[in-house]
Amino acid sequence: MSEAIKVIVDKCVGCQLCVKACPSLAIKIINKKAVIDLEKCNLCGACKSVCKFDAIVIFKPQILKEDLSSYKDIWVFIEKEHDKIASVSFELLGKAKELAKDLHCKVVGIFLGYNIKDKCNQLIHKGADKVIVVDKKELENFISENYANIITYLIKKYKPEIFLAGATTCGRSLVSRIAVSIHTGLTADCTGLDIDKQNRLLIQTRPAFGGNIMAQIITPSHRPQMATVRHKVMIEPQIDKTKTGQILEEIVDGKLFDDRIRFIEFIKEETEKVSLSEAEIIVSGGRGLSDGKNFSIIKELASALGAAVGASRAAVDSGWISYSHQVGQTGRTVAPKIYIACGISGQIQHLVGMQSSKIIVAINKDPDAPIFKVANYGIVGDLFKIVPLLTKKIKELNKK
Repeated sequence: MSEAIKVIVDKCVGCQLCVKACPSLAIKIINKKAVIDLEKCNLCGACKSVCKFDAIVIFKPQILKEDLSSYKDIWVFIEKEHDKIASVSFELLGKAKELAKDLHCKVVGIFLGYNIKDKCNQLIHKGADKVIVVDKKELENFISENYANIITYLIKKYKPEIFLAGATTCGRSLVSRIAVSIHTGLTADCTGLDIDKQNRLLIQTRPAFGGNIMAQIITPSHRPQMATVRHKVMIEPQIDKTKTGQILEEIVDGKLFDDRIRFIEFIKEETEKVSLSEAEIIVSGGRGLSDGKNFSIIKELASALGAAVGASRAAVDSGWISYSHQVGQTGRTVAPKIYIACGISGQIQHLVGMQSSKIIVAINKDPDAPIFKVANYGIVGDLFKIVPLLTKKIKELNKK
């Protein structure tokens, strides 16, 4: 423990105020003196604040402040989806380019994999000033421990000021390991990033308390400042083939690879033909469908439109459809051209995940449903009548 707590026995009178104040139930009165169970104590300080006799002391060792002036540049972890670069990486390069203007620094893509050098120019054309690439057979498949070891080594060597990654399964698994290794802060699932120019701080915005407020988080004392960012909340930049940059290949020590872990097989989840995160049209169903079998009318409309199928958390929690279809704060963030919400009330947790859609169409029998406040077009009525009619009309138009 970096902190310690102690009861000054001569001052303690056994009044039990500390016992009542302790949220961890870590204090007992034994022989009229307070005794603290250090295994349970989380050093919150509640007991110290209520003690009228100054009988409790918390010791905080002096921490030497690190020199942060040597840290520079914004790094973006470049994630692969099979043989392609994930679009969330391009989105982050675009945002990093905006942030770099305020910090007067460079944007660096961190690209790990095998036979990937030919893809580095894509990153430069999308905003990277430099690409640090590690191209090795052992990195062909994503293993978070190996990727984390290598990136930790690169961070210690080059000292980036900011490190960004997508809030994907890979990104979340990777950056948490890195943050622990280099003793820095990490803000997960950000929906906004900005710069405090005066203090060179990354302002990391993310939903908190169930999406009811937006929290702004900073990392003033440690570097790099790390954040994962949701897919589709940033705008992917246009390709600029005139842009030039530096490609730097790093040769890493084989000791950075954990030989206890082997990649055996990737089993792809059976999903719909259209990817939810990439879809231009999404048709989503919610609690109003009443039963999982009724998702068939959602899927039929989606098929007619060439759309992806989404769902609210209520529908997923009820077991009507798999989690991979969930849109919202605890699911996917999407930004299609058209989002059709069928039987979804529009709680804030769902709106966080789809409110960036260009056109929102809501179908709900409750005229006071919150979804209508964000919808461009609203239909108040029975979805079991409206959706099949809509599907029929679209199929007729498709035949023409």
